[in-house]
Amino acid sequence: MTHSILRGCAAGAVGTTALNAITYADMAVRGRPSSDTPADAVDKITTKSGHPVPGSGDTRDNRLSGLGALSGIAVGCTTGVAVSLARRAGARMPLWLGGLLTGTLAMAATDLPLARLKISDPTTWSAQDWVSDIVPHLVYGLITYAVVAAEEDRRP
Repeated sequence: MTHSILRGCAAGAVGTTALNAITYADMAVRGRPSSDTPADAVDKITTKSGHPVPGSGDTRDNRLSGLGALSGIAVGCTTGVAVSLARRAGARMPLWLGGLLTGTLAMAATDLPLARLKISDPTTWSAQDWVSDIVPHLVYGLITYAVVAAEEDRRP
């Protein structure tokens, strides 16, 4: 089981790196700014929990930005672990389906909390907003699932 957890975490990290690369490429091509939603989510969650992020001004903003990015990495690695454990339990799918489901799971793990916290409302997103969210998550899912499956297939 430990191997499945480590495999999933590594696969999620690889997928997260791909997701981030696509997101940064989209920012470079379209000239769009980075999103404040991860930092806003951290701010809302930590404040509601009674443990707000300390500091003020740029120092606090930088902490929130860093924590927002780290939370995305955590979601990516956790999703990879969940997929690896599901595969260990017998949920074996073709790459296209496993990748699609893995990407959908990661997208839900990020978008649903943002909607619930009222930080973002997907019902108001434009087609371009949806594409900017779906494409990186789909690539994340395909890569993460492929790494989980390939690593498992290599084991004796």
